[in-house]
Amino acid sequence: MRTTDEIHASSERLLSDLKAIVQDGEELLEASAKDLTQKGAAARERLSAALEVAKETRRKLQAQAASGIEATGRLVCAHPYRSIGFALGIGFVVGMLLKRR
Repeated sequence: MRTTDEIHASSERLLSDLKAIVQDGEELLEASAKDLTQKGAAARERLSAALEVAKETRRKLQAQAASGIEATGRLVCAHPYRSIGFALGIGFVVGMLLKRR
């Protein structure tokens, strides 16, 4: 089972990778602005549309990750003893499974 910190770190890596892809695509669009052939213009339009979709996906993922982290934090604060018991139970099971190997 992944911890909240691991999920948060994974989400941050995904968002930063997506941001880098968008930036690279925008740089490619700027660099290819001089290429005005019909084939180049069509490719530029497709890339521009794909970049808009990627930007929207990044925004949605960022919002979902933030709301998930907030919900987890509220749940743990609302039920601290249950959260500790759950974590101890999972730790016990994982420990027993690792000990058997």
